[in-house]
Amino acid sequence: MAKNKTIETENSVADFLVSISNAKRHEDCIFIIDLLSKLSGFEPKMWGTGIVGFGIYNYKYESGHAGNAPLVGLASRKNALTIYLASTFEEKELLLSKLEKHKTSKACLYIQKIEDIDIEILSQLVKKSIEHIKELYPN
Repeated sequence: MAKNKTIETENSVADFLVSISNAKRHEDCIFIIDLLSKLSGFEPKMWGTGIVGFGIYNYKYESGHAGNAPLVGLASRKNALTIYLASTFEEKELLLSKLEKHKTSKACLYIQKIEDIDIEILSQLVKKSIEHIKELYPN
């Protein structure tokens, strides 16, 4: 079975932030990291070289694939800030409809800058996502 590429590391979150050359993106990442830390109750940790994760859960799919992942995460990608959430949870679509300017894929929320979204709605999305993950994977 393939080994997970994205694992928790000892890399520095501060070094990751320094690597973000766009001043606005850097500032938004700091804001979101602080928000996710408060909402999750966990300190930020690097997962791989480009994801800041909060907390950890152990999963095992019906296929037998298993591993660890952060409860919620953030990455600064070329085209957007990416927030990693659960792929489905109660009220996700309703909350997304109120979030304002964003894009999504299965478990990713893409935003350009924090001014484009409603921070209170983002906070609700994050809380509900974490609750859902903890229900699915209680260990």
